[in-house]
This record gives sequence, C-alpha cells and structure tokens, in this order.
Amino acid sequence: MKIKPARISDAEAILALQKLAFQEEAKRYSSYDIPPLHQSIDELKAEYKTHLILKATIDDEIVGTVRAYEESGTCFICRLAVRPDMQNSGIGTALMCEIEKQFSPTRFELFVGGKSENNIHLYTKLGYSVFKTGREGGDSIETLFMGKWNEGKRSYKFSGYFPRGINLKKPNTATISSAKTVKKNLEFGLLL
Repeated sequence: MKIKPARISDAEAILALQKLAFQEEAKRYSSYDIPPLHQSIDELKAEYKTHLILKATIDDEIVGTVRAYEESGTCFICRLAVRPDMQNSGIGTALMCEIEKQFSPTRFELFVGGKSENNIHLYTKLGYSVFKTGREGGDSIETLFMGKWNEGKRSYKFSGYFPRGINLKKPNTATISSAKTVKKNLEFGLLL
C-alpha cells in the first residue's frame, strides 16, 4: 500500500470511494441525508484548494482517502473513507497517521457519529477523546467531537493533577506555557 497526496485527477475516484464507504454509515443511521453522500465533484475539487487530500492505493487503485486542513493552530481531519471490503485492515490507521504527520498544529480535531463504534474505536486507539457532543444543525444523528493535543507542540502532558508550581490564576513565567496547556485541557475536557 502506498499513501500519497491525491491529485485533482483523482477526484472522481475519491468521490466514488467516499460515497461507497459512507453508504455503510447511512445504513447505520437509517439516514441517507449525510453530507459525504451529497458532495458534488465540483465541491470536492474546490476542497483541493483548502485541504490536503491523501489517497491510499494498492496496485494503483484508490482504496482509502482522508483530508484535513489547519486553522488557528488546529488541524481538522475529515472524510476518512476506506473501501468497505478492506475496512479493519489497517488502511484507516495508516491514513490517519500519515495525515497527522503532514501538519504541525497545537491540536487535532475530528467528528464522528455516535453509533459509529468502529470509527470511535479507531480514533480512541489513536489517542483521540471526546470533548463535546452535539447534533449539528438540528440533525437527528448524535455527533461526537474528538480531539487530541499534538504532543510535539506541548510543553507538558496533563495527567489529571496540577503539578507543584502551576497556578492557573497567576502562573509564573517558568510555568506559563504549562499552565496554558492545563487550562486548555480543562476547557476542552481533555484529561489525557
């Protein structure tokens, strides 16, 4: 398997794969009104300007894809899709690891349907945790918003306690970076 950036000439194959993979999600929720199934080729081609789109290939056939973009220090990962007959074979994990390597944000975020147990398991295995739940736009599908800190960008890992010397109200100059990290973890509910 090879993973590399997708070209605009791959757009039709990526969209077909996306729609095939998200059919399974639609069945799970008894709703075919999910955005990945309604995206047009023109919308996908427009995303090439703002997103990095990766493809996984085996013998030059696209078997998986993921896309992401970075904004204000957060990398937003979306539309992970693997050919249904090849799911649970490591392709999704490989795509996620590769897309994370391509960015250097403070944190990564994604969202997933609350009933998508395999996807939730994958993201949890990769270090993501739920920081918010909701229903987007009055949608009937519960959405889990998951995130993780980019360990290379953190000065300190919060493990559920405040180390000596960190005062969130008045951090000293030696601990200000750590205090900000702790405060962000508390705000996002990420107790990693």
